[in-house]
Amino acid sequence: MRTTSDSATDAEISDMQTDYVVGQDNIKGRLGPIGFDIHNRVFIVSALASIIFIVLTLLFPERAGGLFQSIVAFTTGSLDWYFMGLVDFFILFCLGLVVSPYGSVRLGGTAARPDYGYLSWFAMLFTAGIGIALLFFSVLEPVYHANVSLPLGIPSPFGADGALNPDAIADATALGLAGTFLHWGLHGWAVYAVMALALAIFTYNKGLPFSIRSAFYPILGERVWGWWGHAIDILAVFSTLFGLATALGLGAQQANAGMNFVFGLDISTTTQVIVILLVTAAALVSVWRGLDGGVKKLSEWNMVAAVLFFIFVLFAGPTLVGLSGFWTGLSTYVTEFVPLSAPFGRDDDAYRQSWSVFYWAWWVSWAPFVGMFIARVSRGRTVREFVICVLLVPSLFIFIWMGVFGSIALDQLYADPANSLVKEYVIDAYRPELALFGMLNELPLTGLMSTLGIILALVFFVTSSDSGSLVIDTITAGGKIDAPRPQRMFWATVEGLIAIVLLLGGGLSALQAGVTATAIPFSIVMLLMCYTILKALHGELKRR
Repeated sequence: MRTTSDSATDAEISDMQTDYVVGQDNIKGRLGPIGFDIHNRVFIVSALASIIFIVLTLLFPERAGGLFQSIVAFTTGSLDWYFMGLVDFFILFCLGLVVSPYGSVRLGGTAARPDYGYLSWFAMLFTAGIGIALLFFSVLEPVYHANVSLPLGIPSPFGADGALNPDAIADATALGLAGTFLHWGLHGWAVYAVMALALAIFTYNKGLPFSIRSAFYPILGERVWGWWGHAIDILAVFSTLFGLATALGLGAQQANAGMNFVFGLDISTTTQVIVILLVTAAALVSVWRGLDGGVKKLSEWNMVAAVLFFIFVLFAGPTLVGLSGFWTGLSTYVTEFVPLSAPFGRDDDAYRQSWSVFYWAWWVSWAPFVGMFIARVSRGRTVREFVICVLLVPSLFIFIWMGVFGSIALDQLYADPANSLVKEYVIDAYRPELALFGMLNELPLTGLMSTLGIILALVFFVTSSDSGSLVIDTITAGGKIDAPRPQRMFWATVEGLIAIVLLLGGGLSALQAGVTATAIPFSIVMLLMCYTILKALHGELKRR
């Protein structure tokens, strides 16, 4: 079996490409008269397994719901140490690349230049990798962590009798924001960076197909084009499908809640299913138009609307409170980074297991989707530039957004707890999908801005779906980025159907189960990728 050496000579790279060409008869073909250009085995196994899952969940929703709850309980209760340590390792790995000579390697070779300017690049990073989180969690998490989960055991501002404790407000607010920043900052983007970097190096520098399996050539050699490679790509498809379904399900719940808040529309699973169907239809149009005509334009428009929405909240609310909240949260995040990230030695199991472990599993399950998308739009960047931008720029944007929204919501809550809708939706009744609208209720133009929030949620919903469809299509088409449009539309439809059956089969617990079930095996794939990245980068330096 031939594998790449540390020197990764031109001859060895040519061998890799030859192996790929030779292996095409085994991994690629056409599916009859409809003209799908596919991996026969990867596409068929993924499609059939997805359809079987959809049918069985619809036929046996109660049994499916029980199974989903068991998966969540096992993952968060027994594997919490593993996921916490795993993502900490990814951060250290990325930082090591930045300060090492490997950081000078350019994705695509020394002559490559970026395909997109910074503005377009950042816009696509945000809408693909953040999406609905900016709206769903920006109020929910800071308020919940500051008053209920209390990371690191800070005393609650509300005592046992429900009375407000002014002395605890500052500490609880700071830790609530820092706990939120933990989940949406460096840790998650390090997961994306590892996946994206592996794909970019082996595609742009080694000339291999744009597929997850390509990153494993240094380990598997020619076997990567056989069933070992098929298994890796199939696992990536399932991981992406369930990670996206979770986001789509949360987006549907928040859009439905917003419609109830503004228009009085009933909150029900039926309404959420209709929302998913309508947004999936919109995603199909965007998918049909392709990356530049659909995803890129929609991402840029969505970012403009999101920035305007943010500016309104910042200046319509207590501006200084919002800005100081961002700074307080950021400074506490930095000083408490190690204790918040530690897999052991913390007496806050509820916070770690209910929030952090689920998030780390969610980030891992999204890694094939977001990683492939980031890699696809990042050709021409150096490794150092790539890692720094992917880690810091989106994280800083999220910190500003969630710091402002979260601190304004907390200020509303503590100013008048008895009449705070934020308190009612997050602390008393726990209706997380309404948290954002509870905060908007105390700002001017509530109806108009709530409607804009609904529209933003729906468009983020669409951009996640169409971006994910393009990625899954690339995997199941053997790394082709220009596969026929009908198969992209097929996967957009499957994503919507899986989100629907998960909602019908158990709601939030089912969505969480889909994420964690696929994240466990795929996390092992990502650990191995770290080794192959180092092998490839070492070879690039030797060639230069």
